[in-house]
Amino acid sequence: MEPELFKYIWKHSRKDQISILVLVLVSMPFYFLSLDLPKSIINKAVSSEVFSDPSATLPFMQFELPYGEALFGHPVTLFEGFMLTQLPLLLALCLSFLSLVLINGVFKFVINTLKGRLGERMLRRLRYELTDRILRFPVLHSRKIKQAEIATMIKDEVEPLGGFIGDAFVTPVFLGGQALTAMIFIMVQSWWLGLVAMSIVLVQAFLIPRLRKRILTLGRQRQMTARALAGRVAELVEGAIEIQSHDTTNYERAEISSRLGKIFSIRYEIYQRKFFVKFLNNLLAQITPFIFYLGGGYLVITGQFEIGTLVAVLAAYKDLPPPVKDLINWDQQRNDVQIKYEQVAEQFQPHGLILSEMQQAEKERGEPLTGKVEISNLGLVDENENRLLDTINVSFGVGQNVAIVGNAGSGKEYLGLMLANLVQPSNGSIKIGGKPLVNLPSAITGRRLSYVGQDAYLFPLSVRDNLFYGLRNWMLNDNITEPLDPKEVERERAEALRTGNTILTPDGEWIDYKIAGIEDQTKLINRVVDVLQKVDLEEDVYRFGLSGTVDAEFRPEIAESILGARVALKEHLKVIGAEDLVIAFDPESYNKNATLRENLLFGTPRKSDYAGDSLLSMPILREAVQKAELREPILNMGVSIARTMVELFTGLPPTHPFFEQFSFISADDLPDFDKIVKRVDKSGLSDLTEADRQSLMYLPFDYVEARHRLGLVTEEVERKTLAARAILAEKLAAKDPDAVEFYDPDRFNSAASLQDNILFGRLAYGRAEAAETIGRVITELLDELGLRSDVIEVGLDYNVGVGGKRLSGVQRQKLAMARSLIKNPDLLILNEAAAVLDSQSQNKLIPAIIQSQGDRGLVWTLQRAELAVHFDQVFVMQNGRIVESGAYSELSTKGKVLKSLIAAE
Repeated sequence: MEPELFKYIWKHSRKDQISILVLVLVSMPFYFLSLDLPKSIINKAVSSEVFSDPSATLPFMQFELPYGEALFGHPVTLFEGFMLTQLPLLLALCLSFLSLVLINGVFKFVINTLKGRLGERMLRRLRYELTDRILRFPVLHSRKIKQAEIATMIKDEVEPLGGFIGDAFVTPVFLGGQALTAMIFIMVQSWWLGLVAMSIVLVQAFLIPRLRKRILTLGRQRQMTARALAGRVAELVEGAIEIQSHDTTNYERAEISSRLGKIFSIRYEIYQRKFFVKFLNNLLAQITPFIFYLGGGYLVITGQFEIGTLVAVLAAYKDLPPPVKDLINWDQQRNDVQIKYEQVAEQFQPHGLILSEMQQAEKERGEPLTGKVEISNLGLVDENENRLLDTINVSFGVGQNVAIVGNAGSGKEYLGLMLANLVQPSNGSIKIGGKPLVNLPSAITGRRLSYVGQDAYLFPLSVRDNLFYGLRNWMLNDNITEPLDPKEVERERAEALRTGNTILTPDGEWIDYKIAGIEDQTKLINRVVDVLQKVDLEEDVYRFGLSGTVDAEFRPEIAESILGARVALKEHLKVIGAEDLVIAFDPESYNKNATLRENLLFGTPRKSDYAGDSLLSMPILREAVQKAELREPILNMGVSIARTMVELFTGLPPTHPFFEQFSFISADDLPDFDKIVKRVDKSGLSDLTEADRQSLMYLPFDYVEARHRLGLVTEEVERKTLAARAILAEKLAAKDPDAVEFYDPDRFNSAASLQDNILFGRLAYGRAEAAETIGRVITELLDELGLRSDVIEVGLDYNVGVGGKRLSGVQRQKLAMARSLIKNPDLLILNEAAAVLDSQSQNKLIPAIIQSQGDRGLVWTLQRAELAVHFDQVFVMQNGRIVESGAYSELSTKGKVLKSLIAAE
């Protein structure tokens, strides 16, 4: 990056800067005329003695050659103008002044708009360039930096640069031009007053910037401490488990308080110095008007000055301090942003930054990698001169299966990173097919090689997006799904090119199915299932699919298939005599295996307002309950539940299993309900407060008659519940038809999960292993109907969360390996990628991945040495060196290092 901000700005915005500067220069004559017109208005149209005669006239818009009298001995008139009497002259001059005000305003508007656009373009360029550099950071450097600090720099610290870039060249010329024009105008009127104004301006220009130097230094300290605070806060979030498990929250509070104290001290000193400078600046700005009023007034009184000239001088000076003050602020801002730019540039050009041309994407993957992988005199030294790898000399075929084993600190991790071209060697080389690996562009290494580490990262997207991530190497075409205005698309591309951004769009078609070994999208799901089976992740994605939802409007074929599975399940349960395992939803009956809430709503909420306890506070539900005369029965159910809970749980510890089974009232709320029950027993329901009534009425909504068996759902409750259900459905259809998707035996429910759609009911309580039986039957039915792949396809839409945190560690690693396998790499490097798996799973996974690779190569750095039995060739490492190599049968004999590693496990 350019070390100086001004060079960077000029390099990338020279044409735009020049065009705006030309516009600034063109505006200066109009600004000068706006300063001169007030003098003409007062001296000619208002107080001129010529108009003592009402019929007298003076010229309007008369133009004379500047310095004509000095050159030719007499004034040279270029245009005689229009002769006007006093009132028309006053009107003409005032309208001219108003026109100049509008013209100068338009100039400012256009100039400021162009500056703003220029600044935003350059900010976009800078942020893109910094992000591009992050993508080219060496892997070892990426491990050292704090994510929050880097993100803060791109988001916040370069923000002021965008505002300054538009002002970098234009503002000093524009403000300086205005100040110089006003100063020249004052000089033309009076040299004495001009010298006074110039003297004050020079004092301001000399003194204020020097007082602000300390403010700039403090600003830099504030920025660095704030950035460090952001990084520290990110550590608190990432280390939340360790902090709470070790009870170090008080230490962390103290540490954060100390940092905040330092920031406070710095900012307080900044405020003191900043406002002192502001006070001094304002004081100097007010001294000049004092001198003008005193001296100018004296000159007018003594007849040496016209009153109109004094008014014009005062008006001109009124416009002089703001530009001067803004110029001083600009100078401070210049120093400030230069410091910010230097800090950013320093952070974003680490040693070993990958060259941009090495990451220039190509449309093709290139020829397959063949031949031998030759490692010669390979060495790696870290920034502290610690030797991580030392003189490694080995070779193996690209298509071989190679295991690398060693104890902790052996350097096998770094060898895996270097084989994937993610870390550059300090000395020596790695060649594939005779070509140095470091010279191969990312278009080859990133597509022909694949790497999975021991803590793979997943993006906060769906399983599908993470799985296909390695297939998004190049945009195949820019077919955007949503139709856009072609002119708008062209404008966006032009802006991207102008700001040094890529014209590739994330909305285009990126997935290259040929890389996955298939021709088109229709065969993709079969390939996905095959890969998921290889890494033993198919069953997990299948479960995600069962709990996922499908919009019947957009995927009608899956919805239709699931409806078929619903019918098949019902028939199958009849055949095996287990139809009572599932109590189906019936619009005409109350389902005693479902809650009162579910029976009332009889559908799946689409909006959060109708889900959970939020529904109970909705006026529309209360109206339905009231109209169906269900309010009192619900209240009586609440009293019965509260009385039963108080009788059962009083005196029991909060951990008692009864609280889990009857989860209507928590142990903390039990005393409150005890008081309510006693008031009911003493005085009846009539003396209850409205708050007590609401508390009681909330209890029955989670009541399931078949589970809790308190006998509260009587025929009356059933009848009134069904009435309230119909009223509620009618009201929702009229007021909020998209709020709930109601249960219908003949329709697919897009708001419910696939499993709920197949069941279309609730499992019967009290039946042993009902859930296991139904789960097994559903799986068998889906397999028989050929719907398993459809369910898996829905499971691919499951969002894995930030960093894949919604998946287990094992699932994350399996998905990362599937992501690498699906792109058919010529050489797959797995760097302790299966370390989180148990021994049985590892022994099952390794042969499956070897089989999946076929005649393509595999290098696996293993956590357990005994797993090397599955590989053709084994390299044993100690202290950064390869001490043994050969077949497993050769190295597992007595006296070999591999044998000792196996024995130590």
